[in-house]
Amino acid sequence: MKIGFVSLGCPKNLVDSEVMMGALEARGHELVSDPDEAEALVVNTCSFIDPAKQESIETILEMAEYKKSGKAQRLVVAGCLVERYRDELRQQIPEVDAVVGTNELQDIVAHCEGRTVADGKAQPYLYHDLTFRRLASPRHMAYIKINEGCDHPCTFCLIPQFRGSFRSRRFESVVREASHLFRSGIREINLIGQDTTAYGEDLGIKNGLPSLLDRLARIEGAGWIRFLYAYPNRVTQRLLDTIAEHRTICGYIDIPLQHSSADVLKRMKRGASGDVFLKMIERIRRTIPDVGIRTTFIVGFPGETEDDFNQLCRFVEAAEFEHVGVFGYSDDEHIASYHLDNKVPPGVIYRRKRRLMAIQRKISRRRNQALVGKRFRILVKGPSAESDLLWEGRLETQAEEIDGTTYIVDVEGEMPRPGDFGEIRITRAGDYDLFGKLESVEPTPESLPAETVAPTWLPVLQ
Repeated sequence: MKIGFVSLGCPKNLVDSEVMMGALEARGHELVSDPDEAEALVVNTCSFIDPAKQESIETILEMAEYKKSGKAQRLVVAGCLVERYRDELRQQIPEVDAVVGTNELQDIVAHCEGRTVADGKAQPYLYHDLTFRRLASPRHMAYIKINEGCDHPCTFCLIPQFRGSFRSRRFESVVREASHLFRSGIREINLIGQDTTAYGEDLGIKNGLPSLLDRLARIEGAGWIRFLYAYPNRVTQRLLDTIAEHRTICGYIDIPLQHSSADVLKRMKRGASGDVFLKMIERIRRTIPDVGIRTTFIVGFPGETEDDFNQLCRFVEAAEFEHVGVFGYSDDEHIASYHLDNKVPPGVIYRRKRRLMAIQRKISRRRNQALVGKRFRILVKGPSAESDLLWEGRLETQAEEIDGTTYIVDVEGEMPRPGDFGEIRITRAGDYDLFGKLESVEPTPESLPAETVAPTWLPVLQ
């Protein structure tokens, strides 16, 4: 059977999609990129914020049209939207033939084939190193999910309801998968989970994430290793020392702080304050020279006063983050904050979001301009979609998709290949992106094919 697959949302969703695609191929089905050719269609949805929910619904409706005009006989909807609106999807979009929750990934084959799946409460799911999956990330990089679920009580979040309580993968399972990926030619591995800094706590592993990073950094032929989604009170000195010790571990911390006002953080059930965060940031920068720090904030949370927001603005100006994402609060009847009083009007949320991003834009421009003339290691991604005259890549302080891009405007010597590491001298800086001359290239391992365009799929296990 030919199956078309659409994956929406964050890297955690992408890994779920890769697991489902791997299961379908292992069964003998063919993945196709043209929905007109597909006999079954799968949409893996996201619903963390309102725009993501709207995109998911629009994509489902778009794919439903192919049941009328194309070859598609079945439409399967998977992911977070299913957890929130399982019954509504079936009732309001009759073209949907089956739904797959976040803990039901193993049922994807049966649903695509039209077989009956027994009803019952799904058990918490987390793939392992023997799970066949297809990488849908760029050819030179991959994500590894090291844990799943969450035990934090954040009032704005539904993840514990969707994905269950926190659980970690076995230490050696992660090491084996990472080793295989590096041997396959992957140059960068991104460790992900709802809270990667809690890795191993449920398994009784002390200093779980630092220990894992140290072990992965010692894999022969290891490229870059990056972890995403740290929790503030788990950024230990041992973790920072481990990052600083190894050249292969990216000097990059992704740590969603959500706010800086103690009152707002208390209503979010996260704790701490801007002063506490500033001390942590100073400790990070003291330990890891030239570190890149990314964070995210929610503006317009119920009860956020003008003074709370002004505190956040002053905090962002003082912290001078390399990268910041700002989200307007999305109210939802399924989350605990829905029942909080003093809701902030949508117009105010919009203005606050624009103001905070304007502050960060100036900071980002100033920090980027300070990099002009300096040299950095770069991972070459390949030709740019912006122009045939440009190639692009990333510094270790830039994560895939969420941060700015470093554009290669000139090359000294031979042209690089996607997946090459090299050294670039920054010649110009924009608000978020950098531009430079590639002055040298490190040889690419023979296991990574010489290609100018990254293929869509790569088998994780042979």
